[in-house]
Amino acid sequence: MRRLFRFMSILWVICRYRLDEFTPVAPLPLPLRLLLLFAPWHLFPTPRLSRGERLRKALEQLGPIFVKFGQILSTRRDVLPEDLADELKQLQDKVAPFPGKVATQIIEAALKAPIEEIFDQFDEQPMASASIAQVHSAQLKSGIKVVVKVIRPNIEGTIRIDIALMLFVARAAETYWQDGKRLHPVDIVKDYENTIIDELDLQREAANTSQLKRNFTGSNLIYIPEIYWDYTTTNVFVMERIYGIPIANVEQLRAAGVDLKLLAERGVEIFFTQVFRDSFFHADMHPGNIFVDINNPHNPRYIAIDCGIVGSLDQDDQNYLARNLLAFFKRDYRQVATLHVSSGWVPENTRVNEFEAAIRTVCEPIFEKPLKDISFGQFLVRLFQTARRFDMEVQPQLVLLQKTLLNIEGLGRQLYPDLDLWSTAHPYLEKWMRARVAPPSLIKAFKDHLPQWLEQSPEIPGLLLEAAEQFRHLNHLENGNKKYLLELQRSLKAEKQRHQDFMWGAITIGIAVWLSVHQPEVEWREIHWSVLALSGIGLFLWLRPK
Repeated sequence: MRRLFRFMSILWVICRYRLDEFTPVAPLPLPLRLLLLFAPWHLFPTPRLSRGERLRKALEQLGPIFVKFGQILSTRRDVLPEDLADELKQLQDKVAPFPGKVATQIIEAALKAPIEEIFDQFDEQPMASASIAQVHSAQLKSGIKVVVKVIRPNIEGTIRIDIALMLFVARAAETYWQDGKRLHPVDIVKDYENTIIDELDLQREAANTSQLKRNFTGSNLIYIPEIYWDYTTTNVFVMERIYGIPIANVEQLRAAGVDLKLLAERGVEIFFTQVFRDSFFHADMHPGNIFVDINNPHNPRYIAIDCGIVGSLDQDDQNYLARNLLAFFKRDYRQVATLHVSSGWVPENTRVNEFEAAIRTVCEPIFEKPLKDISFGQFLVRLFQTARRFDMEVQPQLVLLQKTLLNIEGLGRQLYPDLDLWSTAHPYLEKWMRARVAPPSLIKAFKDHLPQWLEQSPEIPGLLLEAAEQFRHLNHLENGNKKYLLELQRSLKAEKQRHQDFMWGAITIGIAVWLSVHQPEVEWREIHWSVLALSGIGLFLWLRPK
């Protein structure tokens, strides 16, 4: 019943804000066009708002999952009209807040103390409000200025209902859409469900933040705020307050004299460092979560917050991605095609030369161009068409990485449109691949495994004896199998002989019967000895012991 109510509320929001205007009607089949023509939203007047405001307000009203969708769209100015991108940009940190008194009640219940005993100062007016939570400025009793993040009340139930509706749509797509099984929409929705439910746990976010801070200790690339664990629970999170310019305020960064080219290049380096060096990357890098420290404009440093969504890759995925990207950068499309086939992402019977030609057709136009001239959106559409032709399956474990790449592209476009993404990333990947097989890495791997090997060393003699015993057992088993095979061969040979005897006996008796039937004038006592002889031979062949 709750799902039905949620579905009806979604339909009501679509009708209220007349979002049907965003539906491309012309390409649809005639029956669907007729259905849309008589849809209920035509009973609603069009609000006196711009289309961007209508879309933003609708997404806000629909809840956190739809707000996040708008956040991703706001960074895609290459595929979205300017007016829509400007309006959706407000979803980064300007979602309608919930009352500050409610936030105070949540904090007091979580930390089990009155707000006055926890903070010297607490501002009930939120600094920013996003889809999952909002943040308030405060000051600890020690005088340290902090921000307090509070999860929106009663949000988990809404999220679970929305996920259930998305799963319903995904299962229908997987069942009835011809590309459904290849694209794994159910797996993708379930992966997103795990991600967004994890984001509701602020202790997990705090742990992610601490890990990222350790990974970049002493780095001049990025700064991660300090966490105050004594004031952090599952729905309340307290961290150091940071001061910087939001990365989306490009004009303010330019006015401060920030080297935007260096900043953009460092953004690419941070991404690849997180993915390949640490295998732990910030996966929600929209402009609302990224700031810039301008204390030294010629050596700018990123500041990252909101680490609720992080991603990681195993060693095989890291290696596969790096080899593919290097092959792309080198335009070695043969290697790309071979890697896809060997990894199992396309069927084994795929013709490598045909797949190579298709990849070349997609990739060749995008090389040697600045970022402003490259649209990853259009590139992904072309790649999707190629994937569909060769039955390439979507890899759900990489969906989060793909989302992060889209965010990186959006940030790069805003900062320095002339950035050459390929030449920035290429040297880093080559350095990483060389480091994997360099002596320091091999020595480190040896050191990492040495304690485990030493721990297992007392067991080695026993394991060797057990292996020898199993080998002897296998020899006995092999001898037994040989005897069994010989018995089986003799049995089959005897069975073959039995069938041959039966056949010849039947034929001999049949001849004897035929001779008797075709000489009716001869009495029984005058039957030819030949008939009796044939019958005897036949019975002998049929009944002789085997």
